[in-house]
Amino acid sequence: MPRFTYDMPLRWADMDANGHMNNAVYSNYLEDTRFRMFSNLVPADPAERLACNFLVREQTLKYIRPLVYREEPVTIEAWVEDVKGASFIIRCKIKDGEDVYVESRTLIAGFDSTANTVRRFREDEREAIASFTE
Repeated sequence: MPRFTYDMPLRWADMDANGHMNNAVYSNYLEDTRFRMFSNLVPADPAERLACNFLVREQTLKYIRPLVYREEPVTIEAWVEDVKGASFIIRCKIKDGEDVYVESRTLIAGFDSTANTVRRFREDEREAIASFTE
């Protein structure tokens, strides 16, 4: 399957005093991308949502070049690697054409908030996650 792509609009408020997008907002951009990528896995029932959610276990961002605020959105490409029974890795690039601003690696785990524990993925979740592997 091709990579998931999202055209992320930039917000004026995300700019720092140097005229660049503040490094702290990139995690928000990646979160927004993950939500759009896997929105079909969010249960409609609030109780089920608590029992079948996901959490970020670790995240690494590599800042390659500054991103300056502009009206045009940036493209975020995301794909999945290393799907296991209860975790997977999402790799992302925040870019413009060939210009890459940030690369990231995020370890995601299934989580049950009612039991406060990591959980294994259901079969439909594994299929949806694996559909983004290269």
